[in-house]
Amino acid sequence: MGQTPLLRYRYRHDRISAISGIAVSPKRFQCTLYCHLYEVNIQGEEVRTFLRHLLRQVRGHLIVLLDNGTIHRGEPVQELLTRTSRLHVVSFPAYAPELNPDEGVWNHLKRALANGRPDTQAELMDVLATEICHLGASPHLLRGGIQQAGLPFFWP
Repeated sequence: MGQTPLLRYRYRHDRISAISGIAVSPKRFQCTLYCHLYEVNIQGEEVRTFLRHLLRQVRGHLIVLLDNGTIHRGEPVQELLTRTSRLHVVSFPAYAPELNPDEGVWNHLKRALANGRPDTQAELMDVLATEICHLGASPHLLRGGIQQAGLPFFWP
């Protein structure tokens, strides 16, 4: 007689957290993907670090669209906003992922990684970084995320 197979699963708390954004140049109409990966849960300090990185990379005023997550409204981010006059934050409604162009980025990455099975967190980090680089090199996919969110089509 047959036996029910047993699948052994080792439950681990390994994780990778990510923060990302699509920047659009108002002069050259180019899209650039920025992303930071972490092996811990992202808190306000990591959000501030990411925003400071964007400020170093992007010239002029920087308008950032954020959801209303508590890590986006915390003291580290508020402190940066008070010190930086060229950083402007606009909040999405409380729960509206369909308005966030970055959701298109993560939907694409989830599909790209769906059939993989990295054995370690380091392997997952490598695969994810490679896929992010491929996505970042595709202006068509980045623009698709913006269009999917229903934001204005402002490039030629």
